[in-house]
Amino acid sequence: MLGIHDLPLFLVSGLLLNIMPGPDTAYIVGRSAQMGWPGGAAAALGISAGCLVHACASAIGLSALLTASATAFAVVKWVGAAYLVYLGVTQILTRRLDTSNDSPAVAPDVRLRKVFWQGALTNILNPKVAMFFLAFLPQFVAADASHQALAFLLLGIIFVFNGTIWCLGVAVAAAHAARGVRRSAATMLWMNRAIGGLLIYLGVRIAMLETR
Repeated sequence: MLGIHDLPLFLVSGLLLNIMPGPDTAYIVGRSAQMGWPGGAAAALGISAGCLVHACASAIGLSALLTASATAFAVVKWVGAAYLVYLGVTQILTRRLDTSNDSPAVAPDVRLRKVFWQGALTNILNPKVAMFFLAFLPQFVAADASHQALAFLLLGIIFVFNGTIWCLGVAVAAAHAARGVRRSAATMLWMNRAIGGLLIYLGVRIAMLETR
């Protein structure tokens, strides 16, 4: 179908890659512990949205352009790094809102949108994600396929869909495990700092990426 081959291997490989702990998982767990399941779900959906952008870019060839052009790579890299460091510093300096034991630690209508877009932009502005899709997807598409773009897009959607299901499961588990943590103002303050530190780490890591 569309020149796609070894689909079972693709599904297994994608599952293993998705369940491998990494910065995305840490971000989801942190937001789940901080805001409960809604925060973790918003983070997971944002990360998935960012991955979907790269999957689409891979299908139309933008990822190849990003990898081939040192200038384009550098622009995306430094914009992404600066954005993540800014988010991290802002998160560290943010004080937790005063809440009662029965109320959430954040204003859901405002914060969930912010968490979603932070997750999305963290991946959209990370050229390493673009290179991953460009390296991974072509391994399962025949070189002489007549509809390579559609094949790349379909595989990308499958990968992102499976990853989203896994990440939502992580969000539920982390929110349940950290239910008591959200009752402590001091713990939540340190949680803010931990998430901020993670974002700064991601920014520095992106800044150190090389095109080769």
